[in-house]
Amino acid sequence: MAKKNNIPEVDILIDEEAGVIREVHPYDEAINKARHMRSKKGHERRVNASIYAVLIIMSIIWLCPFVFLVLQSFRGESGGQVAYVLPKQWTLDNYAFLFEGVGFSLQLLVKDAVAIIVTALTNLAGILGIVACLRRKQKNPLEKNKSNLKLALLVFAVMMLINFMRAVDSTNCNFVRWFINTLTIALFCSVIQTIMVLSVSYSLSRIRFKGRKLIMNVVLVLGMFPGFLTMIVLYYLLSTLGLTQAGAVPGLILISCASSGMGYYISKGFFDTIPKSLDESARIDGATRSQVFLKIIMPMAKPIVIYTILMAFMGPWGDYVFASYVAFGNPSGYNVAVGLYRWVNTNDYAAAGGMFTKFCAGGVLVAIPITALFIALQKYYVEGVTGGAVKG
Repeated sequence: MAKKNNIPEVDILIDEEAGVIREVHPYDEAINKARHMRSKKGHERRVNASIYAVLIIMSIIWLCPFVFLVLQSFRGESGGQVAYVLPKQWTLDNYAFLFEGVGFSLQLLVKDAVAIIVTALTNLAGILGIVACLRRKQKNPLEKNKSNLKLALLVFAVMMLINFMRAVDSTNCNFVRWFINTLTIALFCSVIQTIMVLSVSYSLSRIRFKGRKLIMNVVLVLGMFPGFLTMIVLYYLLSTLGLTQAGAVPGLILISCASSGMGYYISKGFFDTIPKSLDESARIDGATRSQVFLKIIMPMAKPIVIYTILMAFMGPWGDYVFASYVAFGNPSGYNVAVGLYRWVNTNDYAAAGGMFTKFCAGGVLVAIPITALFIALQKYYVEGVTGGAVKG
């Protein structure tokens, strides 16, 4: 029998630039492809490692001031700013100093809070009992009457807030008063601004009316001018209304909410991504504009709603310029930013009895709520930004 010749198969590769014809073995080509893939993956790993290293370094640099603030808030030795980072003596006196004079108010708060809780639970039980008697056929009256439960809980929360504010008014603790002022401004602004921004955004996104483009262009141009240009005029207006110094809290709420509708851009972009066919279908079925907005659009716009609330809350929380300008030297109208700055500005923070460590403790307590809120709502924050960053 004739012996079969094993002739390897080859591919012909024409190199036009060199003017030659080359023979390439399939096995060699596979090896070259594998090497190329390995080198490409290695290059990607090196690039990713470099990016991660840069991000880690930037994160460390960004976190260094906060870490220094936390460590200095536990420092027990006297003096202002020091050359070392780790405290030689660890103590909680700086945090205790922030709440001096609040003991009686806390006792009053706890006493009244117990009475409010008992009253609220009694009223809630009465409401649920009445509902159960009226609707005995329902197996779960609590599930069928969520609106009554939500109303009772809302009344209970408002009563607790009013009681807490009354307890704070009777205390001599400046930090607690400043913290409550800041929290009050932030809560009111988050609710009012959210309503105004979402209403304006929905109107400009869904309703076509004469002058719509003109309004959007005018608002865009006005938004290019900083608000500091109107500080003198705003102060005189607020002073005429009695909303400065001791009345700085409602004055700051008015300033923050007055022009909040101009920040509709991201919310409008998010509403533009929701199909208009849903609105048209609901309108054909007899729904009004308000019903479409509240029952169809709002449940689908949860990310942008939470994003708007978060942004409206964070703005007044760290405000210093307008807050210091409107309060104008009256400690009862300060927020935490102005109050803590006054501590280190009016006192020698480098001296033995300075307020620098107290300032650090106050900064840590102020940073905790907003940090926790941002971490909890980070998912919706990213969805709201990415969903609203479209051309409308």
